[in-house]
Amino acid sequence: MTDSDTNLPTIERKLGLQIWGIENMKMVPVPEKAYGTFFEGDCYIILHSKRSSRGSTVDLHYWLGSASSQDEQGAAAAYASQLDTALGGSPVQHREVQGHESDTFRSYFRHGIIYKKGGVASGFKHVETNMYNIKRLLHVKGKKHVSATEVALSWDSFNKGDVFLLDLGKVLIQWNGPSCSIAEKSRGLALARSIRDSERGGRAQIGIIDNERDSPDLMQIMRMVLGERRGELRDATPDTKADELQKANVRLYHVYEKDNDLVVQEIATRPLTQDLLQHEDCYILDQGGFKIYVWRGKASSPEEKTAAFTRAVGFIQAKGYPSSTNVEVINDGAESAMFKQLFQRWTEKNETQGLGKVYTTGKIAKVEQVKFDTTQLHARPELAAEQRMVDDASGEVEVWRIEDLQMQPVNPKTYGQFYGGDCYLVLYTYLRSGRPHYILYMWQGRHASVDEITACALNAIELDKKYGDEAVQVRVTMGKEPRHFLAIFKGRLVIYEGGTSRAQKSPPEPASRLFQVRGTDEVNTKATEVPARASSLNSNDVFLLATSQVCYLWCGKGCSGDEREMAKMVADIISRRDKHTILEGQEPAEFWEALGGKAPYASEKRFQEQITHYQPRLFECSNQTGRFIMTEVVGFCQEDLDEDDVMLLDTWEEIFLWVGKASNVQERNEAIASAKEYLKTHPAGRDLATPIILVKQGYEPLNFTGWFNAWDPYKWSDGKSYEEMKNSLGDVSAISEIKVDLNNLSLNKRTLSTSSLAGSGAANASSEYKSHFSHSDSNSYSNSNNYNSHSSPAMVPNGEGIYSREVLMHRTVDELPEGVDPTKKECYLSDADFHDIFGKSKDEFYQMPKWKQQNEKKQFGLF
Repeated sequence: MTDSDTNLPTIERKLGLQIWGIENMKMVPVPEKAYGTFFEGDCYIILHSKRSSRGSTVDLHYWLGSASSQDEQGAAAAYASQLDTALGGSPVQHREVQGHESDTFRSYFRHGIIYKKGGVASGFKHVETNMYNIKRLLHVKGKKHVSATEVALSWDSFNKGDVFLLDLGKVLIQWNGPSCSIAEKSRGLALARSIRDSERGGRAQIGIIDNERDSPDLMQIMRMVLGERRGELRDATPDTKADELQKANVRLYHVYEKDNDLVVQEIATRPLTQDLLQHEDCYILDQGGFKIYVWRGKASSPEEKTAAFTRAVGFIQAKGYPSSTNVEVINDGAESAMFKQLFQRWTEKNETQGLGKVYTTGKIAKVEQVKFDTTQLHARPELAAEQRMVDDASGEVEVWRIEDLQMQPVNPKTYGQFYGGDCYLVLYTYLRSGRPHYILYMWQGRHASVDEITACALNAIELDKKYGDEAVQVRVTMGKEPRHFLAIFKGRLVIYEGGTSRAQKSPPEPASRLFQVRGTDEVNTKATEVPARASSLNSNDVFLLATSQVCYLWCGKGCSGDEREMAKMVADIISRRDKHTILEGQEPAEFWEALGGKAPYASEKRFQEQITHYQPRLFECSNQTGRFIMTEVVGFCQEDLDEDDVMLLDTWEEIFLWVGKASNVQERNEAIASAKEYLKTHPAGRDLATPIILVKQGYEPLNFTGWFNAWDPYKWSDGKSYEEMKNSLGDVSAISEIKVDLNNLSLNKRTLSTSSLAGSGAANASSEYKSHFSHSDSNSYSNSNNYNSHSSPAMVPNGEGIYSREVLMHRTVDELPEGVDPTKKECYLSDADFHDIFGKSKDEFYQMPKWKQQNEKKQFGLF
């Protein structure tokens, strides 16, 4: 695609990432191997396309370096606008400022972003592979979103809480502050490996300093470069991030021009509703000054659409917000998941969900049931996630009631009957791969005391310990029972509004009780007590009216035969009296008398409209600074679950809290409180009774793992702790000889112990990091090699000719390691990398026809 009028370069319509720098006011492509590196004096255009349920989604970013000129910034904005027009106005546009990039932007660079000093005007270019004439210090920050800023080569740049990378070309020394977390150290190491593999062609060594006393050789090199350190190191400065309370303060503005003046009119605050957005207009949504969205209506004028960014920047200035405030321009009909979730409810026409269409019908949602085969759940975890079903509900159930703040077993004959004045613990046990798994439901009655609710949570912890801390804990609020909870009671779930099941404390039953029965089979049926008056009836449902003489089954005109059959089964639980089935409009006088007389009720057929399929979102939770802060992980995968994290997965119908084994004790203890805070501060005004599910590392249920693409159940070595995995790797023998040239200063034939220098970054000082590498990375050096030899230590991993993917993919013959057959690059991948790239084993790959093999190799840059 070219555009001669706008001077746009040729733009390929392809999936993935494309980046251009602004050079002499023109867009110039950035080499793919330099993606993730940005000069502070430059501006860039970034285009990202990916497949989605709608076909494909396109994000267009323009990035402004902190030292870039106004002319370059203007050119970048203009090119972004032209590119948006050339792409038919379909991209979501983003304005990015160095150091304040959006989560979406950062998600493209999983190893991190590097900011380099200088730019095109200063004569700097993106570094070519195998360049060694380098001496720089990088300040690495972040756990999920890593960025590395080039800072002054001085001890004054260091602090106690961050990772610093001293890059000397052939040697990369990672210095970890004493207050660093495991995740920060391992993310820093991932960045170091990325520099080694992409910028140095694998021909560099990585050294780790975890404790300065244990790494005298590496400290000697650092002192030669930085000089002697004088004085104490500074404490780390906390990241300035918006907390959730700030993000919840959403305001919607109508923006238009009147008599050449820009008019900004506030029209609504939280909670926002979708009908506020009119297709003929443009709007600005201000998320507490944290982020500015511009929504462009389909029928708005071309001038209004073009002026979107200009208006957003003017709005930022008028509000006195920082110039670095993130801006996102959204097109009518192509809204991002983040934008939709700022509204109380977002519906879309003609949206089909993965397993069929789902409808909502007014104030009490009536769901058209989707039939699915429960035997497919283990083979298709995404189905388990979509249907919120862990298994087919055929496991064992045990129920306890909280009585005098202790657990009291419930009579199995009454399983499924829950009273609003009580709290219950429900333990569900099921087999998976031949071993038991546990789900512990904590059901909280609407009228239970605070003491009982607290005792329920405390008893759940004790019960969980009894089962080895393996149980998935689910907080269930009365009336918000999840689908699997309904299923385990096989259609016999009855929710009583008040009272208790304790024999000695049961109040006298009311003369009449009315129950609404919802569901079509044993998996989805529930009976809920409602006020015993005529206004509670609804023509679309079945109701049970239990009196002292008879039990009526009232069938509304809109109910189905399946619903009537399930109501008959529930009627036998609710009442032992004779059952009388009556149809709407044929009620005897006694029926109305039991309800206190006739009264209007919902009788019209509800209007059915489709509900939105909300995109799941993953967040890292932090409460350490006393402010509740969440960092979103866009395009998440299992690798984003670090064992020292507490992560929140929001699937809209429920909130999952994933707790890593090495997570902070305080954050672990406050996990449920964090989830409640998340719901409370959500801009969309979320239901505070949304189920909260606590999941522990290594014991994830299918309805959790199904939200992740290609979940590996063995990633955490069958639940081994981090320390156990670290200790099981053992020590590696010393590297015998290295040579580092530092301004004509050589350290010749010096033996460095493995506690200080490693050939590839895996076999290094700190055995702490070993669990973060694949087997192909460990022992990836040769004792017979040094930096001056043609064959690099990093290029002879474990003696079997296995290389990292970065060294092999998208490489010309000249760029490949010596001895690699360019027609068989895939042979040199580790089994894990091979499967990750091709989605199959080597045996399966080589059984394919030759032409298919060639096509796949071309697709992944291995041809």
